[in-house]
Amino acid sequence: MLLLTGTISYVGLAQETPRPKSPTAKEEKRNARRERINQLIRQEEEGEIIFAKQSIFGFKLASDGYGLSYEFGRFHSPRVAMIYQIELNEKKTRTEKRYSVVSGGFNTNSVVFGKTNNFYQLKFGVGQQRIIGGKGNKNGVAVMAIYAGGVSAGLQKPYMINVTRNGEDFRFKSTYPEILDSGFVERGAAGPFAGWGDVKVRPGAHAKLALRFDWGRFNETVSAVEAGVNAEFYSSKIDQVMKMPPKQFFFNAYVTLLLGKRK
Repeated sequence: MLLLTGTISYVGLAQETPRPKSPTAKEEKRNARRERINQLIRQEEEGEIIFAKQSIFGFKLASDGYGLSYEFGRFHSPRVAMIYQIELNEKKTRTEKRYSVVSGGFNTNSVVFGKTNNFYQLKFGVGQQRIIGGKGNKNGVAVMAIYAGGVSAGLQKPYMINVTRNGEDFRFKSTYPEILDSGFVERGAAGPFAGWGDVKVRPGAHAKLALRFDWGRFNETVSAVEAGVNAEFYSSKIDQVMKMPPKQFFFNAYVTLLLGKRK
């Protein structure tokens, strides 16, 4: 009798105890999302760059000139981003030398002897940024490989100077070598805004390979140096300085200081 009573009580208690419910599809989705967020937080704490996009400005010094750049990037994964770049550069030659011009006993201006054209490039590029060495923590340094290429609009602008002859002032373009036998006296460069009415556009293409070192204290801040090589080819030869052969292919090494944000 006692055994029967205990059995009935156990069965009744088992019937009253609710069984654990299986999670619904909505709850499973919520739990999976929470786990992904926690994983991203852990990755960011370990130095991974967990962002959707980046916006970066650059200041470049090259072996044959200098320039400014802007880059927009979208991350496909914590280690790979597609990057879209625009650059404005000026190319110099190793033979360019600037001389002071003295007028009336005063140093009034300067001129680059033998220069025939300024050469600027407006470049549009697409490429990838791939992390090959993570920060390890937020205060470390990330090492990234950069490879990109695109189109260039070369702008060949006549180098113009102010000259005088018999008391009259002139603005002279394509000054060398004609001016050496013209009887004009140089008074100095006409300035960066002179000659744009005679610009010739030289289409081209470019490609680059580089390493980027990002030491930004926080992942949402970009503080980096990029070092690499760049190659450009234009549809026609560019004349820049007297007695130097015109060039159609340009190759240089460069260093760029990069500052920006990630979101």
